[in-house]
Amino acid sequence: MGLFEAMEQYDTEKERKILTVVKGVHVGEKALFSESRLLWENKDHGFFHKHQEIAEKITESGIINVEEEMIFCDIPGQQIKLVICGGGHVSIPIIQLGQMMGNHVTVIEDRPKFADHARRAGASEVFCEPFQDALKKIKGGRDTFFVIVTRGHRYDQICLFEIAKKEHAYIGMMGSKKRVATVKKQLIEDGADPQVIENIYSPIGLSIGAETPEEIAVAIAAEMIQVKNMKKRTSGYTKEMLHAIREKEGTKILATIVTRKGSAPRAVGTKMLILPDGNCIGTIGGGCMEADVVRKARTLMGQNESNVQLCRVDMTGADAEEEGMVCGGIVDVFLEKI
Repeated sequence: MGLFEAMEQYDTEKERKILTVVKGVHVGEKALFSESRLLWENKDHGFFHKHQEIAEKITESGIINVEEEMIFCDIPGQQIKLVICGGGHVSIPIIQLGQMMGNHVTVIEDRPKFADHARRAGASEVFCEPFQDALKKIKGGRDTFFVIVTRGHRYDQICLFEIAKKEHAYIGMMGSKKRVATVKKQLIEDGADPQVIENIYSPIGLSIGAETPEEIAVAIAAEMIQVKNMKKRTSGYTKEMLHAIREKEGTKILATIVTRKGSAPRAVGTKMLILPDGNCIGTIGGGCMEADVVRKARTLMGQNESNVQLCRVDMTGADAEEEGMVCGGIVDVFLEKI
């Protein structure tokens, strides 16, 4: 069983970490952990089995050195599930931005006309029924973001009472300070968890002076990105990437940024899949930097003696400037055959 089969087999709602030796005698060894438990390794009783106690204590994505080995810890986030309560005029650009960001967007709206507007805006799924009934069907989870933009505080209260019971990454609610305070007070009196209620993001969105529905949507999207990125997880694997890994024939190379210094364009953990024909799924920054990594990946594809390679791309200095690497910075990219 390979890594991706193991990832599918075990509970995807639990946080998982993938550890890879990217430099050292054991380079290429890989293991999957979930809740401090070793679930899978590509070499039986290998490096991670022997150092399981140390591996279990790693809690953030990034590089850690164990003895003479350089280990990359990847704690991948899942696809964000964005649940929008309300299908009015503010909801529409939130739906559109959510889809652009690659989120699974669910909209709850009890008015058929507005539910149709949400479908036309591109929502992944729409529940046209009372808010309370629809929310009972939504499980929630560590990657679920709830946005409450209903037409009145009565509906806000219904939604927030149900959402507060669920696991979530974010709860944001639109409304004036007075309206929000009234809703919070009533919910706590009704028995909702005070800690959850007090920690909701309201007024919703980053404070950028937003006025139009589109500007409000940008502020909300920015706040969700901020919350997501505070969790010290990587961007994970897109659906398109996972599909290509499973279905496309031939040797493929997975490129992952494992270290980053300076103003490099993409974060640690960013991934790109290079297909046998040279086409790519995802991006690690584009331009000449990415082209250089693709060239190295295609060379690795043709080698029988090696399955992995750690390569450095230096985007500083005059040579890099001449090549159009305008962002600067230095990244180490780990290439591995899939």
